[in-house]
Amino acid sequence: MKLKVGLLGGGSWGTTVASLTAKNSEVILWARNADTVKEINEHGTNRKYLPDAKLHKNLKASNSIQETVQDADVIVMGIPSQNFREVLKNAKPFIRPWVPIISLAKGLEMGTKMRMTEIIEEELPGHPAGVLTGPNLAKEIHYGKAAAAVIAMVDDTIAKRLQSVFSSGLFRVYTNHDVIGCELGGALKNIMAIASGMGDGANAGDNTRAAVITRGLSELTRLGVAMGGKRRTFSGLAGMGDLVATCSSAKSRNHHVGYQIGRGKSLDQIIEEMSEVAEGVKTAKVVMELSKDYGVDMPISTEVYKVLYEGNTVNDAFKGLLKIEVGSEGEPG
Repeated sequence: MKLKVGLLGGGSWGTTVASLTAKNSEVILWARNADTVKEINEHGTNRKYLPDAKLHKNLKASNSIQETVQDADVIVMGIPSQNFREVLKNAKPFIRPWVPIISLAKGLEMGTKMRMTEIIEEELPGHPAGVLTGPNLAKEIHYGKAAAAVIAMVDDTIAKRLQSVFSSGLFRVYTNHDVIGCELGGALKNIMAIASGMGDGANAGDNTRAAVITRGLSELTRLGVAMGGKRRTFSGLAGMGDLVATCSSAKSRNHHVGYQIGRGKSLDQIIEEMSEVAEGVKTAKVVMELSKDYGVDMPISTEVYKVLYEGNTVNDAFKGLLKIEVGSEGEPG
């Protein structure tokens, strides 16, 4: 039996997942923008976020959250982390009991410092919560490039059932029990992507990027493990895989933010010019709080935060990192 999927969010990744999933299931995508809904239904495109891409013919779009979720067997949340709770609350009255809810977001909620599955569990207790994550640059996947992702859920039976919903052609989906690690890998790597972009924008070179990626992996693993994630998760698709993709690609929003800062633009100007959310900008604030809460040293994240919010330059950031005493590669720092 084909599952019915209600997907909330009409950005590039939400639309890509909806189009992929429409090959396997009946899918309705909700978007705020009436023009986006009309374009998807009448032309099978979403040019604002996926230029020149043709969406799957079975995909339907709606302006109504109720219509999108009321008959759904699975809810997929393609909503940025800072708006996630609001949209979930709006959908809550129309979601049937026990329906699984899967997050696509890679961020942490400011104020509460919560992961998206924690928000799901708080707002809709009893609903199985999971995350679809990994090295997934939306435009590449939509244009048929091979990619792999992870669906992380505590309940392996549900995860395996949903695995077949999201897997499609060259898009391979693996399962993982470590929801905490998979979510944190996706959120924390965005800060490293900003750092990598800063280096690329300032022409720091390939060696610097490699150092940021590897030391960044060590840094996010330390915090992730302290918060309850499994160490091995961070060497997989949700950790190292996602980190390499976003730190190395001009298609990454967070890398783009860092790159433009490295070229001398202000954060306000960069954000104003972007049509989508770079989650790492706000996650950087949350990570500074978590670093203190868990007593975990986060030197790269600290320098990125200082550039984003305390007026430091990219040059200041690299000087700050060079001042850190060099120890064993297995130690913090």
